[in-house]
Amino acid sequence: MSETAATILVIEDEAAIQKFLRLTLNSQGYRVAESETAKDGLLQAASRQPDLIILDLGLPDADGLDVVKQLREWSTVPVIVVSARGKEQDKILALDAGADDYLTKPFSVGELMARLRVALRHAAVVKADTGESTFTVGDLTVDLLHRNVTVRGKDVHLTPNEFKLLTILVKHAGMVLTHRQLLKEVWGPGSGNETHYLRVYMNQLRQKLEQDPARPKYLQTEPGVGYRLTVDLL
Repeated sequence: MSETAATILVIEDEAAIQKFLRLTLNSQGYRVAESETAKDGLLQAASRQPDLIILDLGLPDADGLDVVKQLREWSTVPVIVVSARGKEQDKILALDAGADDYLTKPFSVGELMARLRVALRHAAVVKADTGESTFTVGDLTVDLLHRNVTVRGKDVHLTPNEFKLLTILVKHAGMVLTHRQLLKEVWGPGSGNETHYLRVYMNQLRQKLEQDPARPKYLQTEPGVGYRLTVDLL
């Protein structure tokens, strides 16, 4: 199935935004299913098996966070949250609950489509499980199988924890990972509040991988939320 033949389930109760999303997605070749409530959205997610869900948090019958949590009990479908809630804590809660990305209303069509494409590509790679072990963006190449990293053709030595952190980012390339998610993956479940570990190691990675660590192009900060490894260089 081609990416643009994917089915997108929109769970949104605001008619104007629902229409905007329907027209935008249809114009890009996506199939669209719609729901206005959490209950119906979950039923459609189960029956239609969409390739991606766009979810509003402010639904009339339940909080969108609860929808994400329920989905994650049985589904790995990518979920992009779109919400008027723009505080950092709202983003953290949604991402920690299992959302793949978060857009604050109002958002541009270009940004929505870029995030959607990244989420679908990531889901396709995970589903295919092809064993592909090499990730490349710009001058950065990461060979997960041979634990080898090169930048501009030169080998870069990483410590075990630096490589582990980079591996997690590579496996979720293009997606936002919260501080808590990264800490849990690299340092274990008891390290969720040790954000200074993350700052130190991310700074070390940038010093080794970025041409200008003060203005990183690969390892992007999502302020107050976490980090994202870019997949599309502008």
